Amino acid sequence: MQTPSGHLVEPATGARLVVLASGGGSNLAALLASHGDPAYGARVVGVVSDKPGAGALDLARQAGVPSVVVEPADFADRDAWNDGLAEAVEVFQPHYVVLAGFMRILAPSFLDRFAGRVVNTHPALLPSFPGAHGVRDALAYGVQVTGCTVHVVDHGVDTGPIIAQTAVPVLDGDDEETLHERIKVAERSLLVETVGRVAREGLRVDGRRVVVGG
Repeated sequence: MQTPSGHLVEPATGARLVVLASGGGSNLAALLASHGDPAYGARVVGVVSDKPGAGALDLARQAGVPSVVVEPADFADRDAWNDGLAEAVEVFQPHYVVLAGFMRILAPSFLDRFAGRVVNTHPALLPSFPGAHGVRDALAYGVQVTGCTVHVVDHGVDTGPIIAQTAVPVLDGDDEETLHERIKVAERSLLVETVGRVAREGLRVDGRRVVVGG
């Protein structure tokens, strides 16, 4: 298993973000493009992936951000992997954990360790069309408007309290690929804006309601 360079992480300006990613890292790239501005209020201090070939790891290296791979195959079972993942994240002492294209369900033990501080993006307007095929399901249902959601992660699948949403119209002739590409553009913008605001103003979960600031 790859490990971060050393166990101590230098203090970062503003809120400390650890990003979990399984793929190319387009959402991570958007966060990295913003975190250098002190006014943004947050900085990515670590990237964790479950896949050693994830493009997000290359982005982290290029940005000088420590990264770690916690691969499920290296652990006896899912519970052990979740414990290893939590320990890897804890090394970076994050204020918030951001799931940016992380394609695995986190166990309650992980979520309880970072309770109320794990944020995810989803390519649909929750609570409609949760799960791995939100774009496909929205198209199949025939909706005229879909979009993306940033939410706090709870023990369910895409059931956590909603922080922010953006609508994206479904156009004539859209297929899953074309619609998803437009959603991704909106998703990157929404994630950067929402994470920055949460970092600067704080976040409180009150039942199904999320209060940012105040």
